[in-house]
Amino acid sequence: MANRERVRSTHALILRRRDVYDADRLLTVLTPREGKLELLARGVRKTTSQKAGHLELFTHAALVIAQGRTWDVVGEVQTVESFRHLRQNLEAIAAASYLCELLASFTGAGEDAQATWDLALPVLRLLDEAAAAPVLPPALLAWFTLRLLGVAGFQPQFFHCLGCGQPLEPTVNYLVLSEGGVLCTRCGVQRSDGEPLDVDTLKVLRFLQSRPWGAVAPVTVRPPVLRRVEQLLHRYVILVLERQLRSTLFLRRLATVQDAAMRDLPVDEKRDENAHS
Repeated sequence: MANRERVRSTHALILRRRDVYDADRLLTVLTPREGKLELLARGVRKTTSQKAGHLELFTHAALVIAQGRTWDVVGEVQTVESFRHLRQNLEAIAAASYLCELLASFTGAGEDAQATWDLALPVLRLLDEAAAAPVLPPALLAWFTLRLLGVAGFQPQFFHCLGCGQPLEPTVNYLVLSEGGVLCTRCGVQRSDGEPLDVDTLKVLRFLQSRPWGAVAPVTVRPPVLRRVEQLLHRYVILVLERQLRSTLFLRRLATVQDAAMRDLPVDEKRDENAHS
């Protein structure tokens, strides 16, 4: 972006923010045309600031940006979508935090990110709508993770054997995360680094990877299978990024609390909950 305009406008998703100086904030945002940007919002922590409410986490905002020395500076700002329901639901906040951390991790600065933008906005809208329900779609984050991996160039191979290239059969195959895919039974038994991958988990991974959300949404995935899918994807993301994601710890703690609450429910209430899961 050496030849970027001195003043320009863009839409942006607020992914992260941290306090700097006396009253400023440094924002990490996703934009469709310039990818990930670090922007300085001057004076936004003052009680008199009129920008603060437009620069909350997860907000879709329209910005006017001025070129600065160290960081470009937010000038005018207007909220496009606030996702207010999302902010009132702890599970939705955890999910949005995970989404934003992935976006910040897999998007570079100064790159065309239109495909990432087109993926992220509808998912935030789904989270906002579901937060008002208030039941979040169980498979949404796994579906989003697989789609983002594909957009970022790290799509794992779940349809053909990494070794011989043949279509994978509906039997126990072998996962090799370090190579981003699966080996067939014949190739897998010859490797010491492959781990058995059951038929149900592979089936769900392939379904999530290959179908639009409209086809995925009405399908019920058994919780144990979905947990295996989420754990596998979490491990793959860590391998690609070479670091842990802070937001997944938040999600895990929340899931632990929810599981504990379910165990404390009276028997009849548990039966009702399971009937809807």
